[in-house]
Amino acid sequence: MVRPAVIAVLDYGIGNLRSAEKALQHLGADAELVDDPDRAADADGVVLPGVGAFGRCAQALRSSGLDKVARFAIEQGVPFLGICVGFQLLYEGSDEDPSEEGLGFLSGTVRRLPPGVKHPQMQWNVLEPAAGVDSGLLAGLPGPAWVYFVHSYAPERTSDTSSTCDYGGPVTASAERGPVWGTQFHPEKSGAVGLGILANFVRTVGVDPA
Repeated sequence: MVRPAVIAVLDYGIGNLRSAEKALQHLGADAELVDDPDRAADADGVVLPGVGAFGRCAQALRSSGLDKVARFAIEQGVPFLGICVGFQLLYEGSDEDPSEEGLGFLSGTVRRLPPGVKHPQMQWNVLEPAAGVDSGLLAGLPGPAWVYFVHSYAPERTSDTSSTCDYGGPVTASAERGPVWGTQFHPEKSGAVGLGILANFVRTVGVDPA
């Protein structure tokens, strides 16, 4: 028998992670919350969610030992999706807590949202695909694509940025480098558009979404 593809949703004790797990299961993926590094070692895909403060999430990820799982998966080319603060943790660090390091897979720093707008951004906003980027994450989405944000910080725009939203200026909404994807918004809370994005990720692990 062929083992079904398993997506490990890394559970490092931060916030409600079950919504991401349930959204992936709704699409037909064999997704499960994993808090034991050994259980995640052979996953076909890895999801790193996160809510709250960058520093606290970085500390919790290291304390759980799941940072090693994340690094190994990225190094091995395993499909990987970071969500919200989990996305921010893919970068080198954050102005929110300069004393804590991120995973450093993506170059750049997480910055506070522009002045003159309400912090946090807690609303639906429209994705603006980056010009010239062939995005797997955003493939097949309708336009305009509305998604749900809750954040006061976002990664600075770099060559990895695949979409932005307008919030006092262009703000990074997603980034991609090879099989590593990240969203500053919450796809699991973004209705049909969010499910479309998660379906694109599920396809990368060889599952035909339901």
